[in-house]
Amino acid sequence: MKSDMKLIGKMKQGDEEAFDIFIHMYYPEILSYCNYHCSDKCYAQDLTQETFIHFFANLSSYRHSGKTKNYLYTIAGNLCKDFYKKKKELYIQEQDLEGQQNLQYCSTEDVIHKVTIEWALEQLSDELREVIILYYFQELKLTEIASILQISLPLVKYRVRQAKMKLGELLQKEEDYESECTGQCL
Repeated sequence: MKSDMKLIGKMKQGDEEAFDIFIHMYYPEILSYCNYHCSDKCYAQDLTQETFIHFFANLSSYRHSGKTKNYLYTIAGNLCKDFYKKKKELYIQEQDLEGQQNLQYCSTEDVIHKVTIEWALEQLSDELREVIILYYFQELKLTEIASILQISLPLVKYRVRQAKMKLGELLQKEEDYESECTGQCL
């Protein structure tokens, strides 16, 4: 955290090298996070860049209180939510086209697995989906998730537990359905 404070101090003074170091330090994690919210790589990159633009635009008023990474996740999360609300229909259409193009490069089993997981995540409420992405895909600690989402640690634990149960139910239903369909088709 002390290195973040020093780096931010240098950035506030206009040190270009400090900006580069900051971006190289956090860009991969924020990009990964945005990728989980938006499977289109171009949009994920745009959202990641927007996260840093927003952070830098408000740098002069930024007060270092906690982990800077958590603040970046908060910005990225808000941008992803806004993007998702505005672009849901367009996103679904583009994913269908992209999915058709990518089918030739992936095994059928890989495609089915990915689509099933994405479908199950989409069935979760925003709150449950968010904690699952942060916990499993971003591999953040529960305390970090609590800080990012600005909720209590017990609530994070509860949401992770609820999300696991809901995902388990959804994936079991899907597996049962596939087994039933396979049995009828043979």
